[in-house]
Amino acid sequence: MPANPTFNLDDLIRFLPEIILTVMGTLLMVLDPVINKRSSKAFGNLSLLALVAAGAAAVFAYTTKAGPAFGGMLMVDGFATFFRVLVMVVGILTVLPSYSFLTRQEAETGEFHALLLFSIAGQSIMVAANELIIVFIGLEISSIASYVLAGYLRDDKRANEASVKYFLLGSFATAFFLYGVAVIYGCTGTINLTAVRTALTGQDAPSTLFVGLAAALMFVGLAFKVSAAPFQVWAPDVYQGAPTPVAAFLSAGPKAAAFAVFLRIFMTAFEPIAHGWEPIVWGSALLSMIIGNFAALLQSNIKRMLAYSSVAHAGYVMVALAAAPTTPNGGIGAAMFYLAAYALMNVGAFAVVSYVSGRGERSTSIDDLAGLGQRQPMMAAMLTIFLLSLIGVPLTGGFFGKFYIFRSALESHLVWLTVIGLLTSAVAAYYYLRVLVVMYMHEPTEATSKIDPPSLGLRAALILPAIGTLFLGIFPNWVLDFADRSASLLK
Repeated sequence: MPANPTFNLDDLIRFLPEIILTVMGTLLMVLDPVINKRSSKAFGNLSLLALVAAGAAAVFAYTTKAGPAFGGMLMVDGFATFFRVLVMVVGILTVLPSYSFLTRQEAETGEFHALLLFSIAGQSIMVAANELIIVFIGLEISSIASYVLAGYLRDDKRANEASVKYFLLGSFATAFFLYGVAVIYGCTGTINLTAVRTALTGQDAPSTLFVGLAAALMFVGLAFKVSAAPFQVWAPDVYQGAPTPVAAFLSAGPKAAAFAVFLRIFMTAFEPIAHGWEPIVWGSALLSMIIGNFAALLQSNIKRMLAYSSVAHAGYVMVALAAAPTTPNGGIGAAMFYLAAYALMNVGAFAVVSYVSGRGERSTSIDDLAGLGQRQPMMAAMLTIFLLSLIGVPLTGGFFGKFYIFRSALESHLVWLTVIGLLTSAVAAYYYLRVLVVMYMHEPTEATSKIDPPSLGLRAALILPAIGTLFLGIFPNWVLDFADRSASLLK
C-alpha cells in the first residue's frame, strides 16, 4: 500500500482512542503534585472516564471511519476494534479494584493510573498497527509502562525483583522481535504487512531461509509476551511479585494485544509460508498446555497457580493459531472469542485475590482462602464462577471458548493436539476445584476472618466480569459472529 503523508481529519478520528489515553495519562502526571492525596479517588475516576471515552471513540471510528490511517500505518477494522475495546475493558476492570488496593497499601495513585493508561495506549496501537515498526513502537510503549507497574510497590522486594526480571527478559524478547523486523525488511524492502505478503507471493519472492528466520525471531519475541512455552519462565515470578491488580492486568491486557499482533502478522504477512511456522506453533501450544497445567498442580500460592494457568491458556489460543491457516475464520475467530472470555474470568479471579491478600499482600496462599464461603459468600460465589469458567464448565464463556478452539483444531485435522488439550484441561480441573474445596469445606483462617467488607469499586470489578462470563456462556454468538466477520479481514 503506497504511503500517503497527507494528514486529514479522518486519520485523527481513527487515532482518537490513543490520543485520549495519552492526553489523560499526561494530565494525571501533571495533576499528581497538585492534588497530592494518596487516597484520592480523582485519579481513578479520571482514568475510568478516559477508558470509557477511548472505548466509545474506538467504536465510533470503526462505525464511521473504518479503513487505513496515516498512509496505511494503522488499520481501523473490526479486528482492531475488537481488541481495542477488549484492552480498554481490561483497563476498566483493573482500575475498579485499585481504589481500595492502593489505599490499603498506602501507595501513590496518580502515577499508577497514568502508567496504566500509557500501557493501554501502547496496546491499542499494537492491535491497529499495519506496519512492523508501528507494532514495535506500540509494544515498547506498553512494555515500558508495564515494567514500572510490576515494581510499583517500591518498598516491596518481591515487586522490585518482579520488575527487574520482567524488564531484563522483556528487553531480550523485544530485541528478537526487532531483529526479525530487520531481516524481513532486508528480504522484502518493506515493513507493511500487506506489502510483505505480496512480496512473498510474487515471482521474485525472497529466500525462504531468511523469511523463515525473520518469522522465527518474531515468534520468539511475541511468544514471550503471551507467556507461551518455552518462553514462559518470567510469568510465575512476575505475577507473584507484582501488585495483584497489576498481575491481573498483565495476564489479560498485554496478552490479548500480543496475540492480536501474533494473528495479524502471521495470518497476513507470513500466511504464504504457513507450512513452515505451523509446526512451531503446534509445538509451542503442546508445551504450553502440558507445562502450564502440570506446574500449576504443584503451586500453593494462588498467584503462581494463576500464572501457570495463564501459560496453559496461552497454549489453548496457540492451538487456534495452529489451526488458522487451514480454517482462517474459524481459528482466528475462536482465538478472539477465547481471549475475550479469558480476560473477563482471569481479571475477576485476580480481583478476589487482591481482596483477600490484605495489607502487604501477605495472604496469597491457597489456604488463605479457607472459609471464604462462610465469611464472604458473594466473593466466594464470584470466584466460583470464574474458576468454573477457567475449567470450561458449560454455561460459562470458558466452555464455548475451548469448544470453538478445539472444533477449529479438529477441522484442521490437528487430532492429537486436540486430544492433549482435552486431557490437560482435565488436569486443570483438579487445581481449580481444589480452590473451591478450600473456600467451602475448610474452616476460616485468620486471613478470611479479618477482611473488611468489599468496596463499591471491588464489587463492580467482580460483578461486571461475572455477568460477562455468563453472557458469553449463554449467548456466545453475539461475540463470535463479530469475531468471525473481523477474522475474515485478515485473509
